[in-house]
Amino acid sequence: MEFRSGCPIASTLDILGDRWSMVIIRSIMIGARSFSDLLAMPEGISTNILTERLRRLEQNGIIALVEKGSGSKRGAYRLTRSGAELLPVLKSLATWGERNLPDRWAVPARFTAMDQDDPELLR
Repeated sequence: MEFRSGCPIASTLDILGDRWSMVIIRSIMIGARSFSDLLAMPEGISTNILTERLRRLEQNGIIALVEKGSGSKRGAYRLTRSGAELLPVLKSLATWGERNLPDRWAVPARFTAMDQDDPELLR
């Protein structure tokens, strides 16, 4: 990937700064594994955008596609260690949104209780 500068914030945003990537990562963190799981997110992503974002996240080592199981066309997605390290960032975004944006969903307790070193995040 070509980055627009050497700034770590700008470079991170080059990978994650669109409107879908962090939502996809959040969904994988809370248990979405298949393409159809991710397509069913309440935010309503289109198939072509989801395909492109999954490809970019995989190419940048944030997620990995695990081998297909029986009945699965595409396999299952999981976080890599690098992807799991985004948990504190997502928690901070969720907390900020809950505090500063009216009428948002409450952050689920199981999400706030997650730990980036929990091996379950990588399964």
